[in-house]
Amino acid sequence: MVELKSATELDAMRESGRVVAQTLQAAKEASAIGVSLKELDEIAAQVIRDAGAKPSFLHYRPHSAPTPFPAVICASVNDAVVHGIPSDYRLRDGDLVSIDAGAYIDGWHGDAAISYVVGEADPADLELIATTERALAAGIAAAQAGGKMGDISHAVGTVGREAGYGLLVHHGGHGIGRSMHEDPHLPNEGRPGRGMRLQPGLVLAIEPMLIADGRDAYRTDDDGWTLRTIRGARAAHVEHTVAITTEGPRVLTML
Repeated sequence: MVELKSATELDAMRESGRVVAQTLQAAKEASAIGVSLKELDEIAAQVIRDAGAKPSFLHYRPHSAPTPFPAVICASVNDAVVHGIPSDYRLRDGDLVSIDAGAYIDGWHGDAAISYVVGEADPADLELIATTERALAAGIAAAQAGGKMGDISHAVGTVGREAGYGLLVHHGGHGIGRSMHEDPHLPNEGRPGRGMRLQPGLVLAIEPMLIADGRDAYRTDDDGWTLRTIRGARAAHVEHTVAITTEGPRVLTML
């Protein structure tokens, strides 16, 4: 079931989105060579707690997951695309890090992700991240009332494919609101002018996931959560929670 949110409800979602943005900023600022992923998770937990919110990811368990998610953030490094569980791994020079965070406050969820490099960056990694960000920007620009879901999917996918990158197969964005994952599913590739009509009040998490070697396939770690590229290629993941409005797309997960 797709739920359309009122203007008042969108304002409430903006508050959860602001907490998510603060959490991501704090995790990025704390990321340095030698810092562990668990330490980043602890920092994120503190930011969310101080804001009077709750973490959306902690103990979350969709039907496909073998166990509840055990952390506050997803921390995916290098060939981990998404859903990485924060561990004792300590960041190294040149690591490509993707942090995904969700926060719940006053009945509403926000969800966003960023990718960045710790220490000295390989130009190829910076280009991968920049292209993923461009794909997100294109998807947001296409999130116009009266358009179709396929317009967003096409915008995201076109940027990724034209750059020669892979798109994580069977994964994409989603509706969000009272639950972290709501209908509809939003593919990262599609045909314009197809699919559900974009109505004011629809809120979507738009999240490109691009893979450097052009392959779409992935494998799942033994933890049942972490999705990795097949041949060790690097990946980037960025995301915003975006509302469809009559005035154009409204990004809810900005500072």
